[in-house]
Amino acid sequence: MKNTRFVGFDALKHAVSISQILERYGLLAGLHRSGDNLSGACPLHNGHNKSQFRVSVSKNCWICFGDCHMGGSIVDFVSRKERIGIRDAARLIQEWFGLDADIASADANGKPHSQSPSANAAPNRDEDIPAAFNPPLRFTLTVNPEHPYLIARGLSKNTIETFGLGYCAEGTMAGWIAIPIHNTTGQIVAYAGRWPGNTANGLPKYKLPKGFRKSLELFNLHRAGAADSKLPLVVVEGFFGCMHIWQAGHGRVVSLMGSMLSRAQEELILKTTGPNGKVILLFDEDEAGRKGRSDAQSRLSRWLTVSAIKFQTSGTQPDQLSSDHLRELLNQARKGEKGASV
Repeated sequence: MKNTRFVGFDALKHAVSISQILERYGLLAGLHRSGDNLSGACPLHNGHNKSQFRVSVSKNCWICFGDCHMGGSIVDFVSRKERIGIRDAARLIQEWFGLDADIASADANGKPHSQSPSANAAPNRDEDIPAAFNPPLRFTLTVNPEHPYLIARGLSKNTIETFGLGYCAEGTMAGWIAIPIHNTTGQIVAYAGRWPGNTANGLPKYKLPKGFRKSLELFNLHRAGAADSKLPLVVVEGFFGCMHIWQAGHGRVVSLMGSMLSRAQEELILKTTGPNGKVILLFDEDEAGRKGRSDAQSRLSRWLTVSAIKFQTSGTQPDQLSSDHLRELLNQARKGEKGASV
């Protein structure tokens, strides 16, 4: 490959479209177009199902619902097609389209960026980070599940036991309620800490271990994946909202552990629901929740049927509601009523 200066992942994705990549491989003409989306058999695993491979032209991304169970950007596609690393794939794209650092600093519309990420720059989005994962822990914490804080949060004994919650008296989680976080196969990859009550001196209510990347996981996904696949997947922000919905009888529920949906979490949701799946968004009714809900609805609705429950009362959170009320809201959303009031 030419010894040109690497332009960076983000700038590269702005300069080259997924349509250009597919056309270079001679694949574009064989895909069915419907508005902004393309679909067809997956060219990565030589699939035959003409609905499993999906492309969003405007979002410059792709996903396979078949054997690949993969998705991502133009760099991810070339990486998997050529069976090379993402940095080599980026350099290959750069060579194919004759890009240098100055050319790639303008996006597909010819508008210059104020700054193009270099190869040495710290990536600022999940999709710019090479493939990574949270390694499973080699230990389990000893916790006391009978702490009064858990009862005060309205959790039943069965819910506490199922989610492995409890007060931790030793180690880095000493003094905190420990919440195990699992990966898709059910291995514990981290413990989140929730301070049992109000914190002092401006300390955060939650803490996560150093090095853990929550954007790569969905809390409760291993249980949600084993639940009735006919149910819509409910997506919430927090741990306790997720546990309360599970406690209300809807086991197909996950938490983002925050208000914004990452690309990795988006892919996990799509893989869990499959094509034409259904999702219900039940975010907190505050500024962050409204922003996250709008973003998630816009992105997921490209592939899935998405309902968003909106509360009339500002500040409302799912974990504040009774099991009966949660069931009522979810039933409304399943019937197509996208608004809700409390």
